[in-house]
Amino acid sequence: MRIYKLSFLIVTIALSLSSCNQKEADFQDPLITNRDTTVNPSDDFFMYANGGWFKRNPIPASERSNGIFRTIGDTINSQIKQICEKSAAMTDAVKGSNEQKIGDFYASGMDTLTIEKLGLSPLKEDLNKIKSIKDIPSLLATIGYLHSIGTNPGFSFYVGQDDKNSAKYAVFLGQGGLGMGNRDYYFNTDKETVNIRNEYVKHLQAIAELMGNTQEVAKKNAISIMKMETELAKNSRKLEVLRDPIKNYNKMSVGDLNKVTPNVDWKSMTASIGIKNVDTLIVGQPEFYKALNQMVKSYSIEDWKTYLEWDLVNSYASYLNAAFEKQNFYFFSTVMSGVKEQKPRWKRIVEQTDGSLGELIGQVYVKEYLPKGSKEKLLEIGNNIRKVYAERIKKLDWMSEDTKKKALFKLSKIEMKVGYPDKWKDLSSITINRNSFLENIKATNKWAINDMISKYGKPVDRTEWGMYPQTYNAYYNPSNNEICVPACNILVPGFEGRMPDDAVLYGIIGGSTFGHEITHGFDDQGSQYDEKGNLNNWWTEEDLKKFKAKTKLIVEQFAKYEALPGKFVNGDATQGENIADLGGVVMGFEAFKKSAQYKNKEKISGLTPEQRFFLAYGYAWMVNIKPESLAQQLLTDVHSPAKYRINGPLENNPDFYKAFDIKPGSKMRRSDSERVVIW
Repeated sequence: MRIYKLSFLIVTIALSLSSCNQKEADFQDPLITNRDTTVNPSDDFFMYANGGWFKRNPIPASERSNGIFRTIGDTINSQIKQICEKSAAMTDAVKGSNEQKIGDFYASGMDTLTIEKLGLSPLKEDLNKIKSIKDIPSLLATIGYLHSIGTNPGFSFYVGQDDKNSAKYAVFLGQGGLGMGNRDYYFNTDKETVNIRNEYVKHLQAIAELMGNTQEVAKKNAISIMKMETELAKNSRKLEVLRDPIKNYNKMSVGDLNKVTPNVDWKSMTASIGIKNVDTLIVGQPEFYKALNQMVKSYSIEDWKTYLEWDLVNSYASYLNAAFEKQNFYFFSTVMSGVKEQKPRWKRIVEQTDGSLGELIGQVYVKEYLPKGSKEKLLEIGNNIRKVYAERIKKLDWMSEDTKKKALFKLSKIEMKVGYPDKWKDLSSITINRNSFLENIKATNKWAINDMISKYGKPVDRTEWGMYPQTYNAYYNPSNNEICVPACNILVPGFEGRMPDDAVLYGIIGGSTFGHEITHGFDDQGSQYDEKGNLNNWWTEEDLKKFKAKTKLIVEQFAKYEALPGKFVNGDATQGENIADLGGVVMGFEAFKKSAQYKNKEKISGLTPEQRFFLAYGYAWMVNIKPESLAQQLLTDVHSPAKYRINGPLENNPDFYKAFDIKPGSKMRRSDSERVVIW
């Protein structure tokens, strides 16, 4: 369903202007119509490039933001809705088939009558397991079990590639167990966070009452849970500290960890989760586990049971009856993010079906909605970005030849997973039916956990994808030295029946996607991994010193941005993404300069090639966000707000200065002594 006057094109090699039935005069170039020409590009390029669109498209009450991600998301959701509804109509689909699983999952989510009738009953067995806890051994066994069904009480864990030996899987233990997610919500003293904290206690009480407790007991439970979570938060590291892969890598044998945490038997705990024969663990934050060890005994069994019941219900509240769902939405969406209304139910269930069965949805999406040639076009752009990246590294004046060789070698070994996987994951063991939405959620959660822990002790599968082809996002994985760009990244809003010009393709797909993700291999974190994906210093001492001096400059630049009154961007926590944005726009433009459009100085809609490129880059981060959601992002996200993802890199870019005549002294132009140049 399309809400906004923004049309979409899935760009493919096969498209050409000759196939366009639309008259050129009728074409409304989004790079023109999105602008707000009352804003001077020298003052705020973000608003100049996108302000016109923002004026015409206010943020809906059901959304935390509005912009390119939401409008593309609407297009993808409408396609997935068609897949879901078509499958749900096939009541005679073969049991176990993709159609049966997709259809029954979606149908169960839309069946609100059954969901209301069932109430808390789908969690009854798990709640009884918690109620039967008698002592510390049964407490720990139950915590392990709850982790195996997709909840995360007390701590977090996962199975992934060993940072220092990427050919092997390891078990990682990290801080966790916080209902509000980030430790700063429990301690910050600004009025907005204090209000969220107060509302959280009310939310804890409201959920406890919905679970059948009296008001008096519910209030007591809320205080107990808040006390426990605050202690966990007190011993948790801040967001920026979690970025250091060395400090958060502490490999210990199970026996050594047991000595540090004598109240927790980690061999039994991991067995309860479902991981067998664990000999070593990588502990992210040892001080957190020392505190957890004390809490096992300092809090009563009843306190722990109260906390675990809350954690279980909180994990599944979105899939319970309306009372739980609305209370969950009120706190986590309205209080924390400023969202006043829920999305239509069909949209929520479409998104959940995609989240739970995306591997099955993806197979249909690729076959029915992705035109031929999309994968090839993405690869073409990606390879062009890699070529100019190599050229750029060779010309760096701050890096020695020895380090350049190693950087170029790592660059050459970056694996590009583009479009969609060559093989799909096997979801045949999942049983889905129309009887209970929450049971279907639990089934897919269990499958995901089992799939993850089953990798332990097996060879690493470097062909595995971490995203679906219908996911409008991308990633860099340092352990595999790979980037993944799903197929739907080919979507370019605002073009119908026509191939966008290269300025648009390289501004959006080249700069903000391929250039950005490749640069992650050389940001403050990725630069610590070698070409095989191992934590291994490949820098000379002098070059590393120069690199850190440059990253310090970008930290200082972004820390000065006041996104809300009194609230600034966390320059340390966001530096990796800021480095990637800076490198991405540089590499995207370098690749664009090799195009015929650039060489021929071809103007389109009165814009020079250079102007179109930078407007397209601005379009890539066209996101308007509610103040409450922006405050949440500043506290919890390693990405800078969209405004600074555009303005921040461009303030350092001489090609941008020339394109829009940004004169010295302008807000959008940093002085030569301040300008950040890394890659």
